[in-house]
Amino acid sequence: MKMFQQFLVLSARKRGFHLITNEVLQALPQIHEIKAGMLQVFIQHTSASLTINENADPTVRADFEMYFNKAVPENDPDYLHDDEGSDDMPAHLKAAMLGNSVLIPLHNGRPALGTWQGIYLCEHRNYGGRRSLIITAWGN
Repeated sequence: MKMFQQFLVLSARKRGFHLITNEVLQALPQIHEIKAGMLQVFIQHTSASLTINENADPTVRADFEMYFNKAVPENDPDYLHDDEGSDDMPAHLKAAMLGNSVLIPLHNGRPALGTWQGIYLCEHRNYGGRRSLIITAWGN
């Protein structure tokens, strides 16, 4: 079995849903050595998240942002955690809803994503800053 791991720091992005598939794959070119295995991408933050979804039509990413802003509004008077701004507690809640990692099968040295699937960085803060990922691949 082979195992590879790489840390990747993503540049700061504005709030929203951003495709990062190519950056992830470029950071760990050794996945081409794995014929059957798994690829995990983990984000080391609590106010941003990862998910897999539509990679072609950018309106899907805009709709994701719209939906999550409606589902988890800012300035809710019931939030106790508000020291870091009105977007902070909603960012934590959105990140908890989507999760901090994605797991993708590897097949013949490539991620077995569907035709229209890509990896999203879900930036939930207005000014989230750089985001750190740990990318791990293992298999035969």
